[in-house]
Amino acid sequence: QVQLVESGGGLVQAGDSLRLSCLPSTHTFTSYSMAWFRQFPEKEREFVAAIRWVGGSPYYADSLQGRFTMSRDNAENTVYLQMSSLKPEDTAVYYCAASIQIRPTTSTDIDYWGQGTQVTVSS
Repeated sequence: QVQLVESGGGLVQAGDSLRLSCLPSTHTFTSYSMAWFRQFPEKEREFVAAIRWVGGSPYYADSLQGRFTMSRDNAENTVYLQMSSLKPEDTAVYYCAASIQIRPTTSTDIDYWGQGTQVTVSS
């Protein structure tokens, strides 16, 4: 079974920080890129950040302006999204994703999706 499991979502106040985690169920993703997307109600999933398991640096959606940081721990087979200076506009379901593409940036690049974790930012 191939599965991505996200965790770490919750309810926070504007200006707070939150770290999301993603754990693949197998060790078959080392040749893949890992990514984070988010989805607002009634809208398409949009790109947040991505990184390759091996030989790459993280890259981000321009609109995030450095507030989010993606990282990976190959030994623990886990990827993270550190979210800081959260705004109510960041409220969305956040999805972990895996792609065979070298540089995924759209939902059509994704081969596997996690179940999503809700992030709610209050003001």
